[in-house]
Amino acid sequence: MTTYLPEHFNNRELSWLSFNERVLQEAIDDRNPLMERLKFLGIFSANLDEFYMVRFGGLKDEVLAGFNQPEDKAGLTPKQQIKAISIKAQELVEVQYATYKKIVKQLGTENVRFLRPKHLNKEQLDFVKLYFRTHVFPVLTPIAVDAYRPFPMLLSKSLNIAVEISSTSEGKKRLALVQVPAVLPRFLELPTEDEEHADLMLLEDVIIQFIDSLFKGFEVESTMPFRITRNADMPFHEEGSHDVLKQIEKELKKRRYGVGIRLEVQQRSLSKELLFMLQDVLDLHDRDIFVVDGPIDLTFLFGIYNKIGIEYDEMINETLIPFVPEGLEPGKDLFKAVLKKDYLLHHPYHSFDPVVRFIAQAAKDPNVLAIKQTLYRVSGDSPIIKALTDAAESGKQVTVLVELKARFDEEKNIQWAKQLEKAGAHVIYGYKELKTHSKITLVVRILEGGVLQRFVHLGTGNYNDSTAKLYTDIGLLTTNEDLAEDATNFFNWLSGYGERPSWHEFETSPDDMLDFFLHKIQDEIKLHEKYGNGRIVAKMNSLTDKSIITKLYDASQAGVKIDLIIRGICCLRPGIKGVSDNIRVVSIIDRYLEHSRIFYFYQNGKEDLYCSSADWMTRNMKKRIEILFPILDAGHKSYIKDMLALQLVDNVKARIQRADGSYVYIKQEPGQEKIQSQIIIHQYTGGRWNNIPSVFEREPSNWAEREVLRLRAENEKMTDD
Repeated sequence: MTTYLPEHFNNRELSWLSFNERVLQEAIDDRNPLMERLKFLGIFSANLDEFYMVRFGGLKDEVLAGFNQPEDKAGLTPKQQIKAISIKAQELVEVQYATYKKIVKQLGTENVRFLRPKHLNKEQLDFVKLYFRTHVFPVLTPIAVDAYRPFPMLLSKSLNIAVEISSTSEGKKRLALVQVPAVLPRFLELPTEDEEHADLMLLEDVIIQFIDSLFKGFEVESTMPFRITRNADMPFHEEGSHDVLKQIEKELKKRRYGVGIRLEVQQRSLSKELLFMLQDVLDLHDRDIFVVDGPIDLTFLFGIYNKIGIEYDEMINETLIPFVPEGLEPGKDLFKAVLKKDYLLHHPYHSFDPVVRFIAQAAKDPNVLAIKQTLYRVSGDSPIIKALTDAAESGKQVTVLVELKARFDEEKNIQWAKQLEKAGAHVIYGYKELKTHSKITLVVRILEGGVLQRFVHLGTGNYNDSTAKLYTDIGLLTTNEDLAEDATNFFNWLSGYGERPSWHEFETSPDDMLDFFLHKIQDEIKLHEKYGNGRIVAKMNSLTDKSIITKLYDASQAGVKIDLIIRGICCLRPGIKGVSDNIRVVSIIDRYLEHSRIFYFYQNGKEDLYCSSADWMTRNMKKRIEILFPILDAGHKSYIKDMLALQLVDNVKARIQRADGSYVYIKQEPGQEKIQSQIIIHQYTGGRWNNIPSVFEREPSNWAEREVLRLRAENEKMTDD
């Protein structure tokens, strides 16, 4: 048995930072329109916020608890991880702000300007002054900090301004704080000479311009915007608790005021005295301080993109209109259509609307007796929640598992749970030790003659009509009896007592799905040893489970060819001689977030293909309730293989992981066809692209397979170098 060393693995946290670096590369990439690049800066910021609140916060907790054991793959202790993370994060943020300044300068040449008070003309200055007086001043609350009024517990991620004031009569300086109101827009659109121009000013600059009006009788010496990020890793101490909902509501209140783990301050207004004071109050290390060369919290760029960007067609991507499969068009009876055949949906290339209408039609249909559904994340104004509420109020049997532990959606999910309960739905919260991450709907309907028919929807993504426009996911609408029987047993398992059922087609976690995958990889090894044609292709968000990684290493050493399409964290290192020579890892960052989980095993031509709500992560295998379901229809299987094939030969937005864990773009060679997989998948789904590469064939009989082999050789050469 091969012994695998720490250098054979990527650390999970550093691998995540590598993923966010790839997001940042999309902001740097001048092939992207300007506003799209601006949006990627916002995505990078939002990602880093969550990383610090959860992953970094968890490491801090471990250090405070005296835990200093190395993690099980790359072998780094919590202290070593914190040090490495801090160095890398500081480097990335520096690049982020250099990129921001460059993009802002380019936007200025396109008549979109970010202005400070000194740049305003008289009309604009009068406008800002009036806006401050009528909209901003009434909302502001100055907070004094002195011996009698200690430093307040500021909300995590709230933007604040530290103000140093002095009084000529007293001759000493005082400190006050002003919170930038989150209830107001972060930026203000200023009057311009014509509609071709857009001049913008940040809310904190508006406040600072007139901040002396808050401190009559004092002189404002300096102002410094800052933001505190707090630990939001939320442990659920549920032993002895009989009310999960109340427990989570209690923990949510703690999250907003957790221990400070990061402080951001603005470079141009930096006051060393104020900085030292904040650092001391928050008990932060120097490496936890981010002095940024620009506005704090670039997530406000989402608002710029949504409000300003849409007015400039040349600065945003062309909208790709989703397709509706024939038979599922608006106005069609979806139940009749699904009775005739199963439908595979690939969002957002296929519209999510049929899924919403499937549930809405079930809610209104007098022949529908019951609707059962799991909900992990839904949109703010969810039409699915409305349909389920209508169904319950009309007397249908509605059972909904609402996962209250969906991170950062807990509060929203609590509200939905209460609303559904009031409507008469039976709401369950699953198991307190596990998250229910499965995506499944079951509709029970009476057909003519009194026969009961079960309709099932299975998916890799959430029932969220908003994110379905941005996330790539697979969904299946089916009446297959084995899948329907499994769906029925699955909901009974969740809502009642009893052991896990025996499945016809499903595999589920915790535990059983992990064993299934390990056996499938082992079967591929055995078949390869006999026939020499072993092949595994797997697509997911993240790969962290050590037992799966080592089994893939075993398969590679046996000669099985393995392609992994992994958007985010990947603790596996490909291309290591004698360990992972036959493994290739591709990451695609593009306009859509790659979210689908797909697993292909050649099986000597049997070609088993599965979709799942689960990644190959330990948490998905052991700490969540997940579903893996097979793709049985030959046409559906062929479509998914084509989609995977296109992603494996992407030479525009794909990066390949090298043996040292770093990533490089897969470059388009001179004369080579341009393959931007997301664009071509959209064309193919709409029936407008036919040249699909057959990268699943064993022999390099076409350009695409040769390209895959060339990239593998290139990876090996980089390893040698």
